[in-house]
Amino acid sequence: MRANELAELTALVAIAEERSFRRAAARLNLTPSTLSHSLRALEERLGVRLLNRTTRTVAPTEAGRALLETIAPAFASIEAAVEDVNAFRSRPHGTVRLNVPRMAAGLVLAPRFGAFARAYPDVTLEVSIDDGFTDIVRGGYDAGVRLGESLAQDMTAVQLTADFRAAIVASPDYLAEHPAPQTPNDLHHHRCIGYRLPASGVLYRWEFERDGRPVTVSVSGPLILDTEELMISAALDGVGLACVTDVSVAEALASGRLVRVLDEWCPPYPGFFLYYPRNRHGSASLRALIETLKAAP
Repeated sequence: MRANELAELTALVAIAEERSFRRAAARLNLTPSTLSHSLRALEERLGVRLLNRTTRTVAPTEAGRALLETIAPAFASIEAAVEDVNAFRSRPHGTVRLNVPRMAAGLVLAPRFGAFARAYPDVTLEVSIDDGFTDIVRGGYDAGVRLGESLAQDMTAVQLTADFRAAIVASPDYLAEHPAPQTPNDLHHHRCIGYRLPASGVLYRWEFERDGRPVTVSVSGPLILDTEELMISAALDGVGLACVTDVSVAEALASGRLVRVLDEWCPPYPGFFLYYPRNRHGSASLRALIETLKAAP
Protein backbone atom coordinates (compact mmCIF):
# COMPACT_ATOMS: atom_id res chain seq x y z
CA MET A 1 0.00 0.00 0.00
CA ARG A 2 1.31 3.41 -0.98
CA ALA A 3 1.78 6.12 1.64
CA ASN A 4 -0.98 8.33 0.22
CA GLU A 5 -3.47 5.45 0.31
CA LEU A 6 -2.68 4.78 3.97
CA ALA A 7 -3.08 8.50 4.71
CA GLU A 8 -6.49 8.48 3.02
CA LEU A 9 -7.68 5.55 5.12
CA THR A 10 -6.32 7.20 8.27
CA ALA A 11 -8.34 10.30 7.39
CA LEU A 12 -11.50 8.23 6.92
CA VAL A 13 -11.13 6.51 10.30
CA ALA A 14 -10.47 9.79 12.13
CA ILE A 15 -13.42 11.59 10.52
CA ALA A 16 -15.77 8.69 11.21
CA GLU A 17 -14.71 8.45 14.86
CA GLU A 18 -14.80 12.20 15.49
CA ARG A 19 -17.96 12.80 13.40
CA SER A 20 -16.37 16.11 12.50
CA PHE A 21 -13.79 17.26 9.94
CA ARG A 22 -12.59 19.98 12.31
CA ARG A 23 -12.01 17.64 15.28
CA ALA A 24 -10.46 14.96 13.06
CA ALA A 25 -8.10 17.52 11.55
CA ALA A 26 -7.03 18.67 15.01
CA ARG A 27 -6.48 15.06 16.06
CA LEU A 28 -4.21 14.40 13.05
CA ASN A 29 -2.53 17.83 13.11
CA LEU A 30 -3.83 18.63 9.64
CA THR A 31 -5.99 21.38 8.20
CA PRO A 32 -9.66 20.56 7.51
CA SER A 33 -9.10 21.27 3.80
CA THR A 34 -6.23 18.75 3.64
CA LEU A 35 -8.40 16.15 5.35
CA SER A 36 -11.30 16.85 3.00
CA HIS A 37 -8.98 16.46 0.00
CA SER A 38 -7.74 13.08 1.31
CA LEU A 39 -11.30 11.81 1.72
CA ARG A 40 -12.33 12.96 -1.76
CA ALA A 41 -9.27 11.25 -3.22
CA LEU A 42 -10.19 8.00 -1.44
CA GLU A 43 -13.80 8.14 -2.61
CA GLU A 44 -12.72 8.87 -6.19
CA ARG A 45 -10.19 6.03 -6.14
CA LEU A 46 -12.80 3.54 -4.80
CA GLY A 47 -15.60 4.98 -6.92
CA VAL A 48 -18.08 5.12 -4.03
CA ARG A 49 -19.24 7.66 -1.48
CA LEU A 50 -18.03 6.76 2.04
CA LEU A 51 -19.39 9.60 4.19
CA ASN A 52 -22.55 11.66 4.11
CA ARG A 53 -21.78 15.27 5.02
CA THR A 54 -24.16 18.05 6.03
CA THR A 55 -23.43 21.39 7.65
CA ARG A 56 -23.94 19.77 11.08
CA THR A 57 -23.18 16.06 10.85
CA VAL A 58 -20.85 13.54 9.28
CA ALA A 59 -21.95 9.90 9.10
CA PRO A 60 -20.72 6.85 7.19
CA THR A 61 -22.70 5.58 4.22
CA GLU A 62 -23.47 1.86 3.97
CA ALA A 63 -20.26 1.40 1.98
CA GLY A 64 -18.36 3.49 4.49
CA ARG A 65 -19.61 1.42 7.42
CA ALA A 66 -18.61 -1.80 5.67
CA LEU A 67 -15.09 -0.49 5.02
CA LEU A 68 -14.72 0.89 8.55
CA GLU A 69 -15.80 -2.38 10.15
CA THR A 70 -12.85 -4.01 8.43
CA ILE A 71 -10.11 -1.40 8.72
CA ALA A 72 -10.88 0.23 12.10
CA PRO A 73 -9.81 -2.87 14.12
CA ALA A 74 -6.67 -3.11 11.97
CA PHE A 75 -5.79 0.51 12.73
CA ALA A 76 -6.40 -0.13 16.42
CA SER A 77 -4.04 -3.10 16.28
CA ILE A 78 -1.39 -0.99 14.54
CA GLU A 79 -1.72 1.72 17.19
CA ALA A 80 -1.38 -0.91 19.93
CA ALA A 81 1.70 -2.38 18.25
CA VAL A 82 3.33 1.03 17.95
CA GLU A 83 2.47 1.73 21.57
CA ASP A 84 4.11 -1.54 22.63
CA VAL A 85 7.38 -0.20 21.26
CA ASN A 86 7.19 2.52 23.89
CA ALA A 87 7.97 -0.14 26.47
CA PHE A 88 11.52 -0.06 25.13
CA ARG A 89 11.84 3.71 25.62
CA SER A 90 13.48 5.08 28.72
CA ARG A 91 10.32 7.08 29.47
CA PRO A 92 6.77 7.42 28.07
CA HIS A 93 6.20 9.56 25.00
CA GLY A 94 3.14 10.85 23.16
CA THR A 95 -0.21 12.52 23.82
CA VAL A 96 -2.92 11.55 26.28
CA ARG A 97 -6.38 12.98 25.54
CA LEU A 98 -8.81 13.07 28.46
CA ASN A 99 -12.50 13.94 28.73
CA VAL A 100 -13.13 15.25 32.24
CA PRO A 101 -15.96 16.98 34.13
CA ARG A 102 -15.14 20.41 35.49
CA MET A 103 -15.16 19.35 39.12
CA ALA A 104 -12.76 16.45 38.50
CA ALA A 105 -10.40 18.70 36.56
CA GLY A 106 -10.06 21.02 39.54
CA LEU A 107 -10.09 18.39 42.26
CA VAL A 108 -8.08 15.54 40.70
CA LEU A 109 -6.04 16.81 37.75
CA ALA A 110 -5.03 20.40 38.45
CA PRO A 111 -3.10 19.62 41.68
CA ARG A 112 -0.99 17.06 39.77
CA PHE A 113 -0.26 18.99 36.55
CA GLY A 114 3.17 20.10 37.76
CA ALA A 115 4.21 16.71 39.12
CA PHE A 116 3.18 14.94 35.92
CA ALA A 117 4.89 17.46 33.63
CA ARG A 118 8.15 17.20 35.58
CA ALA A 119 8.11 13.40 35.74
CA TYR A 120 7.11 12.86 32.08
CA PRO A 121 8.37 15.77 29.97
CA ASP A 122 7.84 13.86 26.70
CA VAL A 123 4.10 13.38 27.29
CA THR A 124 1.53 15.96 26.24
CA LEU A 125 -1.65 15.91 28.34
CA GLU A 126 -4.70 17.31 26.53
CA VAL A 127 -7.76 17.82 28.75
CA SER A 128 -11.26 18.55 27.45
CA ILE A 129 -13.70 19.85 30.08
CA ASP A 130 -17.13 18.29 29.61
CA ASP A 131 -19.92 17.87 32.15
CA GLY A 132 -21.95 15.71 29.79
CA PHE A 133 -21.65 12.00 29.04
CA THR A 134 -19.50 12.07 25.94
CA ASP A 135 -18.65 8.74 24.28
CA ILE A 136 -14.86 8.76 24.70
CA VAL A 137 -14.35 6.18 21.94
CA ARG A 138 -16.36 8.15 19.39
CA GLY A 139 -14.72 11.36 20.58
CA GLY A 140 -11.22 10.00 20.07
CA TYR A 141 -10.21 10.26 23.72
CA ASP A 142 -7.75 7.91 25.39
CA ALA A 143 -9.68 7.98 28.67
CA GLY A 144 -12.27 9.84 30.66
CA VAL A 145 -13.13 10.63 34.26
CA ARG A 146 -16.59 10.11 35.75
CA LEU A 147 -18.30 9.33 39.00
CA GLY A 148 -18.33 5.61 39.72
CA GLU A 149 -22.12 5.35 39.47
CA SER A 150 -22.00 6.60 35.86
CA LEU A 151 -19.47 4.13 34.44
CA ALA A 152 -20.37 1.73 31.64
CA GLN A 153 -19.77 -1.96 32.30
CA ASP A 154 -17.39 -2.45 29.36
CA MET A 155 -14.78 -0.07 30.75
CA THR A 156 -11.60 -0.61 32.71
CA ALA A 157 -11.87 1.74 35.69
CA VAL A 158 -9.32 3.01 38.20
CA GLN A 159 -10.55 4.75 41.35
CA LEU A 160 -8.97 8.18 41.85
CA THR A 161 -10.80 9.55 44.90
CA ALA A 162 -12.55 8.33 48.00
CA ASP A 163 -16.35 8.22 48.08
CA PHE A 164 -18.25 11.51 48.16
CA ARG A 165 -21.35 12.62 50.01
CA ALA A 166 -23.91 15.23 49.09
CA ALA A 167 -23.93 18.30 51.33
CA ILE A 168 -27.04 20.46 51.78
CA VAL A 169 -25.64 23.84 52.75
CA ALA A 170 -26.72 27.41 53.39
CA SER A 171 -25.21 30.56 54.83
CA PRO A 172 -25.68 31.38 58.55
CA ASP A 173 -27.65 34.48 57.52
CA TYR A 174 -30.13 32.40 55.52
CA LEU A 175 -30.62 29.92 58.36
CA ALA A 176 -31.10 32.77 60.83
CA GLU A 177 -34.22 33.72 58.89
CA HIS A 178 -35.34 30.22 57.87
CA PRO A 179 -35.32 27.39 60.44
CA ALA A 180 -33.10 24.51 59.30
CA PRO A 181 -35.00 21.62 57.65
CA GLN A 182 -35.27 18.48 59.77
CA THR A 183 -36.40 16.11 56.99
CA PRO A 184 -36.16 16.28 53.19
CA ASN A 185 -39.87 17.10 52.97
CA ASP A 186 -39.17 20.35 54.84
CA LEU A 187 -37.33 21.55 51.72
CA HIS A 188 -40.70 22.39 50.18
CA HIS A 189 -40.81 25.34 52.59
CA HIS A 190 -37.33 26.58 51.69
CA ARG A 191 -35.71 28.61 48.94
CA CYS A 192 -33.53 26.07 47.12
CA ILE A 193 -30.93 26.65 44.42
CA GLY A 194 -31.81 24.36 41.53
CA TYR A 195 -29.33 22.43 39.41
CA ARG A 196 -29.92 21.89 35.70
CA LEU A 197 -28.06 18.76 34.53
CA PRO A 198 -25.82 19.87 31.62
CA ALA A 199 -26.03 16.56 29.74
CA SER A 200 -29.82 16.09 29.73
CA GLY A 201 -31.18 19.52 30.62
CA VAL A 202 -33.28 17.90 33.36
CA LEU A 203 -33.74 19.73 36.67
CA TYR A 204 -32.04 17.59 39.31
CA ARG A 205 -34.26 16.07 42.02
CA TRP A 206 -32.39 16.08 45.33
CA GLU A 207 -31.69 12.51 46.49
CA PHE A 208 -31.60 11.30 50.09
CA GLU A 209 -31.56 8.04 51.99
CA ARG A 210 -32.02 7.01 55.61
CA ASP A 211 -32.33 3.54 57.12
CA GLY A 212 -32.28 2.10 53.62
CA ARG A 213 -35.23 4.24 52.53
CA PRO A 214 -34.56 6.48 49.50
CA VAL A 215 -36.28 9.85 49.17
CA THR A 216 -36.22 12.26 46.23
CA VAL A 217 -37.46 15.83 46.40
CA SER A 218 -38.29 18.27 43.60
CA VAL A 219 -37.10 21.58 45.02
CA SER A 220 -37.94 25.10 43.95
CA GLY A 221 -36.45 28.50 44.53
CA PRO A 222 -35.28 31.78 43.03
CA LEU A 223 -32.29 30.46 41.09
CA ILE A 224 -31.40 27.57 38.74
CA LEU A 225 -27.77 27.02 37.73
CA ASP A 226 -25.71 24.41 35.89
CA THR A 227 -22.33 24.64 37.64
CA GLU A 228 -21.47 23.75 41.21
CA GLU A 229 -19.17 26.74 41.58
CA LEU A 230 -22.02 29.17 40.99
CA MET A 231 -24.33 27.22 43.30
CA ILE A 232 -21.79 27.50 46.11
CA SER A 233 -21.36 31.23 45.45
CA ALA A 234 -25.12 31.71 45.58
CA ALA A 235 -25.36 29.79 48.86
CA LEU A 236 -22.56 31.89 50.36
CA ASP A 237 -24.49 34.99 49.30
CA GLY A 238 -27.58 33.86 51.21
CA VAL A 239 -29.76 32.98 48.23
CA GLY A 240 -30.88 29.70 49.77
CA LEU A 241 -30.02 26.02 50.25
CA ALA A 242 -27.72 24.25 47.78
CA CYS A 243 -27.08 20.56 47.18
CA VAL A 244 -23.38 20.18 46.37
CA THR A 245 -20.50 17.73 46.85
CA ASP A 246 -19.02 17.68 50.36
CA VAL A 247 -15.40 18.08 49.21
CA SER A 248 -16.33 21.24 47.29
CA VAL A 249 -17.48 23.08 50.42
CA ALA A 250 -15.08 21.61 53.02
CA GLU A 251 -13.26 24.92 53.56
CA ALA A 252 -16.46 26.97 53.70
CA LEU A 253 -17.91 24.57 56.27
CA ALA A 254 -14.73 24.60 58.35
CA SER A 255 -14.66 28.42 58.40
CA GLY A 256 -18.36 28.67 59.25
CA ARG A 257 -19.25 30.55 56.07
CA LEU A 258 -21.64 27.70 55.23
CA VAL A 259 -23.65 25.42 57.51
CA ARG A 260 -24.62 21.85 56.69
CA VAL A 261 -28.14 20.51 57.23
CA LEU A 262 -29.83 17.11 56.74
CA ASP A 263 -26.42 15.48 57.16
CA GLU A 264 -27.84 12.16 58.37
CA TRP A 265 -29.91 11.91 55.17
CA CYS A 266 -26.87 12.06 52.84
CA PRO A 267 -25.24 8.63 52.27
CA PRO A 268 -21.91 8.19 50.45
CA TYR A 269 -21.68 7.52 46.72
CA PRO A 270 -18.73 6.43 44.54
CA GLY A 271 -16.11 9.08 43.80
CA PHE A 272 -14.22 9.76 40.57
CA PHE A 273 -12.77 7.00 38.41
CA LEU A 274 -10.53 7.21 35.37
CA TYR A 275 -11.84 4.81 32.72
CA TYR A 276 -10.95 3.55 29.25
CA PRO A 277 -12.28 0.79 26.94
CA ARG A 278 -11.62 -2.69 28.26
CA ASN A 279 -10.67 -3.96 24.81
CA ARG A 280 -7.86 -1.40 24.47
CA HIS A 281 -4.42 -1.57 26.01
CA GLY A 282 -3.71 1.51 28.07
CA SER A 283 -0.72 3.31 26.55
CA ALA A 284 2.50 3.80 28.52
CA SER A 285 1.66 7.50 28.72
CA LEU A 286 -1.81 6.79 30.09
CA ARG A 287 -0.41 4.32 32.62
CA ALA A 288 2.07 6.97 33.74
CA LEU A 289 -0.78 9.44 34.25
CA ILE A 290 -2.78 6.90 36.23
CA GLU A 291 0.15 6.19 38.55
CA THR A 292 0.68 9.92 39.08
CA LEU A 293 -2.98 10.50 39.95
CA LYS A 294 -3.15 7.47 42.25
CA ALA A 295 -0.10 8.75 44.12
CA ALA A 296 -1.88 11.99 45.01
CA PRO A 297 -2.31 12.51 48.77
